[in-house]
Amino acid sequence: MQTSRNYAAHMTPEEVGRYAESLPGVKRKGTEARPAWYVRDRLVVRLDDPRTAVIRVPLARRESLLDSYPGSFGVPPRMEAHHKVEAYLDDADPAGVRAAIELAWEMQRR
Repeated sequence: MQTSRNYAAHMTPEEVGRYAESLPGVKRKGTEARPAWYVRDRLVVRLDDPRTAVIRVPLARRESLLDSYPGSFGVPPRMEAHHKVEAYLDDADPAGVRAAIELAWEMQRR
């Protein structure tokens, strides 16, 4: 099966940070090696490494996010019970990563 993509095939860590910081109230924390962005001291997104971001998302929205952006996200067993997904930046649809970050921001700013 051949699919066509209408987006860049990846998102950089810098783009993740710029988008997170564009949302009202989001501040960068963490370390140089593992930067993280928070709103009201609540995690929105964290870079585990240059290719993987951990994003908080509401459990009720997680499956639709995974279905809408196949190949962009995963839920490792250690995260199944948590409000989190991993975004695989080398393969992720940037629109999907931005959507997940925005879901996290909405959830955490309440």
